Amino acid sequence: MELCTQTVATDEFIISRRAGNHHPTAWGDHFLVYADLPVANEEEEKKHEDLKEEVRKMLVMTPSKSLQKLDLINTIQRLGVAYHFEHEIEESLSYMYTHYQEWISEFDGNDLHAISLCFRLLRQQGYYVSCDAFRRLTNDQGNFKKELVNNVHGMLSLYEAAQYRVHGEVILDEALNFTITQLKLILPKLSDSQLAQQVNDALKFSIKDGIVRVETRKYISFYHENEVLLNFAKLDFNILQKLHKKELCEITRWNIDASEQLPLYMKIIYLNLLDVYNEIEKELANENKSFLVNYSIKEIKKMTRAYFQEAKWYHEKKVPTMEKYMKNGIITGGLLLLASTFWLGIGKIATKDAFDWMATEPSILVAGSLIGRLLNDLKSHEEEQKRGDVAKAVECYMNEYNVTKEEAYMKIRNMIENYWNVLNEEYLKLTGVIPRVLLMSIVNFTRAVEFLYKDEDAFTCSKNNLKDVISVMLIDPII
Repeated sequence: MELCTQTVATDEFIISRRAGNHHPTAWGDHFLVYADLPVANEEEEKKHEDLKEEVRKMLVMTPSKSLQKLDLINTIQRLGVAYHFEHEIEESLSYMYTHYQEWISEFDGNDLHAISLCFRLLRQQGYYVSCDAFRRLTNDQGNFKKELVNNVHGMLSLYEAAQYRVHGEVILDEALNFTITQLKLILPKLSDSQLAQQVNDALKFSIKDGIVRVETRKYISFYHENEVLLNFAKLDFNILQKLHKKELCEITRWNIDASEQLPLYMKIIYLNLLDVYNEIEKELANENKSFLVNYSIKEIKKMTRAYFQEAKWYHEKKVPTMEKYMKNGIITGGLLLLASTFWLGIGKIATKDAFDWMATEPSILVAGSLIGRLLNDLKSHEEEQKRGDVAKAVECYMNEYNVTKEEAYMKIRNMIENYWNVLNEEYLKLTGVIPRVLLMSIVNFTRAVEFLYKDEDAFTCSKNNLKDVISVMLIDPII
């Protein structure tokens, strides 16, 4: 096999290294033009504040124990503006959790949407509610009632509720299989193009998989039921988009400035890392929290050792067992390093206790990291093998169990689904123990990885579909 290599000259000898030959960023210095972009003018700020207050009143005035309240919360979340009303939403869902059994018992077995939506919203919020309510949707044989398929909106709600199942919830496993099968059969027959698009999008990216802001942009495009909510969501999206443009401008400028001053090859990344950590440390010093940088430094050392282990396997021509590969994959999956780094910028809520917990490699972080590791392997392993790289999960499984590539794919997809169940379980266990914002950062990273590797290796080849997504999210405002 001909390897893609990079030749590096030193004072003593020439080193030939494998290289991915990745394309440069598709955006170049595009974001530099946003340096002086105002996030919002006085008129926009006033309109934003007025609309926010109208939505707040709407949320407070809607009866607590009602389907209308749940639908409103769901809409606010999907329009991407729930972060403005966290207190009100928490109060409403806490009340609903307290009265869950009483409220659920008021519905008959045909109220598929209400039961499913209530269950999902509570589980999303970290409240563990029983899945027994779904048994009323089954017949005497324990199968879901056939007439449910006539309620497409309700079927979609049930499909979304099933995404938040945990291990041992057989009825939700069955609900997922039932709704996937039926929605795929229903989809070609739907005359409502908007509903058809919702079903199609949901089957491709379930509510637990999609990147929140990407899904928000889609939802805004077809939502029309409440003008106040819609206007607020559009304005809020555009204001946030401008803020993100300015942030990307700063990031772009920092890469450019640093690259002009740094020496070649390995020193480049090393000095960049030193710059990053020194800058973070200075900022945290104002809060007497500069010591927290050490948690991230420790994780980057672990990452370096894990990559070195992969290099050893490659040069020794060894295919590791799945157990050894997965143990190393907890680190190369990247979530431990990323969590220990982006928590540094979250603020007071990321305490020393939270970082100590993260350093123990808890199950939710391990699950998220391995989802990322395995999704990456499924989509990129063939190209990586062509250019010469260590055996990935697919090759390790095929080698250890003497199975075909297709059988290995199936097993790895099952493993990914299992780790999602672990992540859901741990999220429910930890809500109330670990701040929700920290837990959601783990969930959102995992969603992002699922998005990047759903159809292709969009992380490596970002000039394809991902470029269009970035344009919609970060460049084109909503009109």
